[in-house]
Amino acid sequence: MWWFLPWIGWLPLFSRDDAILPLTPAHARALARLHREDFLRPWTDGEFAELLKQKGVFAFGAFREGAGDTNPDGFVLARLAAGEAEILTVAVARAHRRRGLGRKLMDAVLRHLHAERAESLFLEVDETNEPAIALYRRLGFRKVGQRKAYYDAAAGGKNAALIMRMDLK
Repeated sequence: MWWFLPWIGWLPLFSRDDAILPLTPAHARALARLHREDFLRPWTDGEFAELLKQKGVFAFGAFREGAGDTNPDGFVLARLAAGEAEILTVAVARAHRRRGLGRKLMDAVLRHLHAERAESLFLEVDETNEPAIALYRRLGFRKVGQRKAYYDAAAGGKNAALIMRMDLK
C-alpha cells in the first residue's frame, strides 16, 4: 500500500475545480496576456474589448477555485450569427495545460450554442497543434478544409490551418 504515497502530491492536478464563467470586456487585458503565450501574432486588449462588445460574440474563462474572477487560466472566444458559430480563439496558460481546461471551455460553448439552437460550429486550428486537434475530434469535429500557409510557424515558415466543423443538430 505504500506505493501510492508519492502520488498524493499530484492529486490537485486531477481534482482541481474550475469555475467556467462568462467573460466581459473588463477581462480584455487578461485575455491579451494569455493570447501572447500561444500566438506569434497575439491580439491586443483593445481588440479583445471590441470583440466582446459585438453582437453575437461571447466568451468563457476558466478560473481556479479561490483565485478570483479577473485572471482566467484559459478562455475561449466565439461568435454566433444566423445559426452558424465559429471559435475565434482559444488559449490556456502553459502552466495549466493538459488538465482538461480546453474540454471544459468547449463544453461551455456547446451548452451555450445548444441553448441558442445553433446548427453548426466551425474552427480553424494549426495543423501542428496535435493536442487541440485530438480534443476537437473527440468532441465530434471533422476536417472540412484547409488554408495553406495560414499560421506563422515558430521556427519560421508557415503552417496550414485545418478548418473543422461540428454539426450541432
